[in-house]
Amino acid sequence: MRIVLVGPPGAGKGTQAAYLAKNLAIPHISTGDLFRANISQGTPLGQKAQEYMRAGQLVPDEVTIGMAKDRMEQPDAANGFLLDGFPRNLAQAESLDEILKADDLRLDAVLDLEVPEDEVVKRIAGRRICRRDSSHVFHVIYNAPKTEGVCDACGGELYQRDDDHEDTVRDRLEVYHTQTEPIIDYYKAQGLVVTISALGPVAEVTERAMAALDRANA
Repeated sequence: MRIVLVGPPGAGKGTQAAYLAKNLAIPHISTGDLFRANISQGTPLGQKAQEYMRAGQLVPDEVTIGMAKDRMEQPDAANGFLLDGFPRNLAQAESLDEILKADDLRLDAVLDLEVPEDEVVKRIAGRRICRRDSSHVFHVIYNAPKTEGVCDACGGELYQRDDDHEDTVRDRLEVYHTQTEPIIDYYKAQGLVVTISALGPVAEVTERAMAALDRANA
């Protein structure tokens, strides 16, 4: 299957993408991983991206599209892939269609993870990260540490990242509504969108997603 995963920040896209890709035996292709891989390997596209990033500028669509195209052409993606974070806007969505069409391929589904805005803010603004080890992540409501402000695992100080503050989260949501949400209508016109609630335990959301994808591929 060739799937695009969409949803607002805080919807759990990365978590669900990992589970879905494993269940479907297809690679999980995320924008973040694409950038890290290209930059660390010093590819021409990675070098271009780094130039823009060092200058504090947004990486142009054509660079992101080029990275995604290269990754989708790798052998492990021959039978499908799950795209997470790409396409991010209409221009990228149209380019993706052209890339697939050139190989006589098409998307099978666009999975839309739906989460109320207040829940997104609660999820992200409540996160606390350990300064000693950033893989230790807590939440003031859903996964509170035993001692406030102290990591259960190593005793490090827990802090709130700048981009997790409520006003920043709402700014990120506005960017999502303006830039990314229009691709949902674009794909709805193609009959590709399946929308599920991303509320509830991770395993339940995964089951919901797999059932929706099965129906879409029936």
